Amino acid sequence: MSQLKARKKPLVTVEEPVKAAPRSTPAATNGTAVSHGVPSVFNERCPSQIILERIADKWTVLIIHKLDKKTMRFGELKREIGGVSQKMLTQTLRNLEHDKLVERKVYPVVPPKVEYSLTPLGRTLLNPLGALCRWAQEHIEDVIEMDNRRRRKPAAGRTG
Repeated sequence: MSQLKARKKPLVTVEEPVKAAPRSTPAATNGTAVSHGVPSVFNERCPSQIILERIADKWTVLIIHKLDKKTMRFGELKREIGGVSQKMLTQTLRNLEHDKLVERKVYPVVPPKVEYSLTPLGRTLLNPLGALCRWAQEHIEDVIEMDNRRRRKPAAGRTG
């Protein structure tokens, strides 16, 4: 099971601060989660890898993109995001809420009413994730064509 799916708490909490080592210390470049005093997504021990894995998730990208325009209820998100299961939507929303990227507001009414919206931190992802969505839409035909070409080529050295 991936580290993300099992996570039930925020990536970084007040009780567990993640601090970069100062640039001048030898530890900053020798086996720690930082390189030259800066977190590095290329270092397996750096929490930024967990964050990158979380925000690079397909469902995260689509949820954040949908919440850009308005606050939405769970059912609205499920209808608007093709192919997402109730389980995946619930899990992704919980993770985003724990990471303070999405706010969940519960209204004290019957039946219960719950709305989701982006936090200011979540809004900082709109430009980079929006660019990723645009790239995927603009280049889908190129990618499909290359995939089709690869499939048509007989594998070298294979015998039937």
